[in-house]
Amino acid sequence: MYSSYTFLSKHKLEPSKFMNSNFSSYLAGLIEGDGSIIVPKSERSIKGKLNYPCIQITFDLRDLPLAIIIQQKLRHGSLSRKKGVNAYVLTINNIEGLILVINIINGYMRTPKINALFDLIEWLNNKYSLDINRLELDKSPINSNSWFTGFIDADGHFSVRTTVTSIYPKIECKFELSQRQVDHKGRNNYFFLKIIAEFLNSTVKEIRVTKIKPEYRVRTTSLKGNLILVDYLENFPLFSSKFLNYKDWVKVLSYFKIKKHTKLESIKDIIEIKSKMNNKRTEFNWDHLQKFYDLHK
Repeated sequence: MYSSYTFLSKHKLEPSKFMNSNFSSYLAGLIEGDGSIIVPKSERSIKGKLNYPCIQITFDLRDLPLAIIIQQKLRHGSLSRKKGVNAYVLTINNIEGLILVINIINGYMRTPKINALFDLIEWLNNKYSLDINRLELDKSPINSNSWFTGFIDADGHFSVRTTVTSIYPKIECKFELSQRQVDHKGRNNYFFLKIIAEFLNSTVKEIRVTKIKPEYRVRTTSLKGNLILVDYLENFPLFSSKFLNYKDWVKVLSYFKIKKHTKLESIKDIIEIKSKMNNKRTEFNWDHLQKFYDLHK
């Protein structure tokens, strides 16, 4: 690691005006959904080894192409397969990379994870005599940038449910995301989920309340809410494999728009579409990554 201020002065934060706000907000959402900002509590481990901070982003095994392109855009970080689960982890732990990511996401975060970012900034400022400013939560409307897209790519789920065994078939087309009610630092996640819920014309519901780690869930409950989400994602597209599920989900939603989702012919089509979504998907096309954001304007 580097301790020379002379070295670090050559790697000052770029003015944010040169950064692509879509890349910045997307990466912030991705990190807040499926990332960790780890700051050491002590300078050395019990064995005397120096401790350093890092930023990690976890990707579903299916989303390796997305992980690679983000690594390429950042020009920092290492990718590794996570043991025991179907996932890859992008780890940034060099000083230049950490400063770059801070510069990218600072001012675009919307969740309590901003406190971990502040801890990292304080660590770097103290360690290397830097003067990185801590920018507050982004309070702009959810639909003003790609933060929500990044968050969905991390934690969102597009679902189609079909119940056709009864006399009156029930077809559902919903989007949902779940978060722990309280994070590992004891901070409540309700406030930002409430903002998302209101945007989607929905509410925040408590689930798994008898579990050790109860959760909040936001789920679209109306055609109006689903159409709001579609309008948003057409402006700020997804980039993980969830983009493919979203496109199939939109096909199902089209039957709701014309109020034919309970017709027998429609149900057959919907069941066919559903049979290839989410964990049942076997074919992947990554053409949509060609439109992935550049780091700079």
